[in-house]
Amino acid sequence: MNFMRVLDGIYEKVEYLNNSSILLHINKEDDDYSPHWHTAVEIIMPIKNIYTVVIGKTTYRLQERDILVIPPGELHEVIAPTEGLRRILLFDYSLINSLKGMTNIFTVLNQPRLIAKSNSPDINKDLAKLYDEIVDEYNSSYTLKEAAIYSLIIRMFVVLGRKYLNTENIFPDVKLNKQKGYIEKFNIIFDYINENFMEEISLDTIADVAGFSKFHFSRLFKQFTDMSFYTYLNQRRVKEAEKLLLNPYLSITEVAMRSGFSSISTFNRVFKSFKECTPTEFKKLYQRHNRIKSSIHMLNTIT
Repeated sequence: MNFMRVLDGIYEKVEYLNNSSILLHINKEDDDYSPHWHTAVEIIMPIKNIYTVVIGKTTYRLQERDILVIPPGELHEVIAPTEGLRRILLFDYSLINSLKGMTNIFTVLNQPRLIAKSNSPDINKDLAKLYDEIVDEYNSSYTLKEAAIYSLIIRMFVVLGRKYLNTENIFPDVKLNKQKGYIEKFNIIFDYINENFMEEISLDTIADVAGFSKFHFSRLFKQFTDMSFYTYLNQRRVKEAEKLLLNPYLSITEVAMRSGFSSISTFNRVFKSFKECTPTEFKKLYQRHNRIKSSIHMLNTIT
């Protein structure tokens, strides 16, 4: 199946096919992919030869059957060998993010995760088997195949979640009964953030929700998510803003307010720190892409 990149600056618009929200690309080109980001989750698996992905200051050198999960909005570039074959799966995670428990999984997977055969053989084997099933479904003519693929994707993230939500890994110096209590507390915390991120949430407020002092809460939150509370809160607001900016009827001010930002200047600064473009630039990129796409469609209809 042919795959055409639609790149505007560093923003890549994922062209799903046939009103789908899943795209599987079997890539054998030797072209490198320049630094870019997109709103889709990306899961890469080399089948033949290595594949190199650079994300921030980290270089991931994938061996055959290794699996790399790249969260949405992550700026990354790809360096391909002269010969090789790899799978690239892209999908809209918003369709499953609202499922109970999935929010917590994506919280832990807020950074790229490499599941290599060399250091995680059991989990890699389980994920690779599910990936194989996804490929079979994608290439089939079965009814309800997109639903079947999403069910397999959910199973992949359950495997990942059970690995990275292992309390012994997150809180190694805490007794087992306290570890379970902490997980329950963080489930409450993330539910609270998801329901109230558009409002003002202070560190004191969220610490009270958790039942911790703000200093103890800050330390535990960093252990659990690898980021500070305010970084996580801003990341959650930016993700909401991304979706709202795609609505042509909402102004930048309305998007800022609905996403939880108290001022346009704060919204612009925080959004640019995550996306490397302003909200206005992001909105224009999407609108320009849609105009070009509509023009091409009209020309194809005329001819």
